[in-house]
Amino acid sequence: MPHTKAAEKKIAEPAPATPANGFALLGLEPKLLEALEYTDPSPIQREAIPVVLTGKDLVGLAGTGTGKTAAFALPIIHRLHANPGRKKGVAVLILVPTRELAIQVARATKKYGKPLGIDVVAIYGGTAYSEQITAIRRGVDIVVATPGRALDLVNRGKFPLDAITVVVLDEADEMLDMGFAEDIEAMLSHTPKERQTMLFSATMPPRIEEIAKKHLSHPVRIRVAREVTPEGQEAKVRQTAYLVRREQKLKALGRVLDIERPTSAIIFCRTRSEADDLTETMNHGGFKPLALHGGLTQEQRDRVMKRFRDGAADLLIATDIAARGLDISHLSHVVNFDVPTNPDAYVHRIGRVGRAGREGVAITFVTSAQQNALRQIERVAKVRISYAPVPSGKDLKTARTERMKTILKEAIGQGEPASDLRGLLGQLEKEFALKDIALAAMKLLAEPEKASDDEEIDSPAGPPQRQERPNDRPPRSSQDLRGRAGSRPGGPGGGGSRPGMTKVFFGIGREQGVAPRDLVGAIANEAGVPGKDVGMIDMTERFTLVEVPTDAAEYVVEVMQNTRIRGRKVMVRLDRPPRG
Repeated sequence: MPHTKAAEKKIAEPAPATPANGFALLGLEPKLLEALEYTDPSPIQREAIPVVLTGKDLVGLAGTGTGKTAAFALPIIHRLHANPGRKKGVAVLILVPTRELAIQVARATKKYGKPLGIDVVAIYGGTAYSEQITAIRRGVDIVVATPGRALDLVNRGKFPLDAITVVVLDEADEMLDMGFAEDIEAMLSHTPKERQTMLFSATMPPRIEEIAKKHLSHPVRIRVAREVTPEGQEAKVRQTAYLVRREQKLKALGRVLDIERPTSAIIFCRTRSEADDLTETMNHGGFKPLALHGGLTQEQRDRVMKRFRDGAADLLIATDIAARGLDISHLSHVVNFDVPTNPDAYVHRIGRVGRAGREGVAITFVTSAQQNALRQIERVAKVRISYAPVPSGKDLKTARTERMKTILKEAIGQGEPASDLRGLLGQLEKEFALKDIALAAMKLLAEPEKASDDEEIDSPAGPPQRQERPNDRPPRSSQDLRGRAGSRPGGPGGGGSRPGMTKVFFGIGREQGVAPRDLVGAIANEAGVPGKDVGMIDMTERFTLVEVPTDAAEYVVEVMQNTRIRGRKVMVRLDRPPRG
């Protein structure tokens, strides 16, 4: 199919707001507008909806939070409704990087399509096949899926694609980062050539450009610049890093939160067990935490998010994968228990605080080995992150005293106390001095000191040193990501690892029908290590060695021990050096 470079629409600034019936002016079915909670289309919606309605292919460059889902879902539903005689079967396939995003996009699309009787189902890994297969067999119009699970169902013969008329690749750059490039290519090759294809991405690396040229026909390109924040509404985020030893991170976190006292915070961590451990520790520290990770059922996740949004908890301790796509407003703090794996992840996280001119705080805990990664985030994301010492025991006592003073001032400012309290004070004054009574009351009000308050938490000595870290390496091509799928010299551990990388042993290989991309996708989706950070892969018939960043190696082992790969439980451990 011939391809020509299409003209690119650029929106340097948001277009002027459309009238109150802006969506109606775009030519959408009136019933569709009933499900909308707003009336003014966003820039990407104003530009994309008319294009999608014509059936043309589309490349949309727009970041998270710009309204992409409605930009493609509304016109897709409009066209499905206008074509009741279409071929029976799944008509629309929307591919997204994570199950959280699949659920979120499916929920929104289902809401839009309900007035017109459009059925939507989400398909993703980590859950039973039976319900998803039954939903497809029963008949749905739109499937929102992660690439791995979708391809798995296609290969099992449970997901026919012959009726597909529209394919959407949402968050395409993130899908590539997670190692799904080959799965995407395979899915597109299984769908009819005569289809409408849309690709949405925050960035346009060469690999995505290749996919667009190969699979899209004469696409209209739309680039949406970040919306200009009204004057006085700029984000006010204080960004602070604490340099600590890894074994002291937990104590440091407790102290920093004790000083900060967030009203509503997300703490990002890497693994399910770490999220559970932090939740238990923070619960003993006087906070109200909730854990959110891939080990929870969807019903449990929904319950957690409802409690957090309702204010029943002040800390949401989440793995990065589980937190993707969450829409949480009014956060006061974001905490990175580990340095994020890339600058985009950092920017996305801190973008959750300081909205609409409110003040917010972003906190990052850094080990000596992660200092250079933080510098790269500052350089690429163009942000300023200040280092601060971990609060001392004296700092904690001062902060608690100030909080007590504030509480007392507020109580005094509320006017006359209840008559029974005044009567009690009169009785006590007959036996004790007023000053002694006040001090005793303040002692009861004071926050209890912890045994660890006086323990020293020392930062590694000296200024941040530049070290060679995995994040310093230039991006590798998709071929590099797949690594060498062949024999490796020297047996287990042969050849050693590159600086900053550690080999992880997986007890599964070609004999079990596994390809390198399966391991890259599993590590990215479950352990949160982007595909571009996975190093060389040495695969034999029965086992595989995968290089991962050293500071993430133990996490990868812990997570992958509880993860099925191609339906198999796999033995995973750090690779052992050769004997002798």
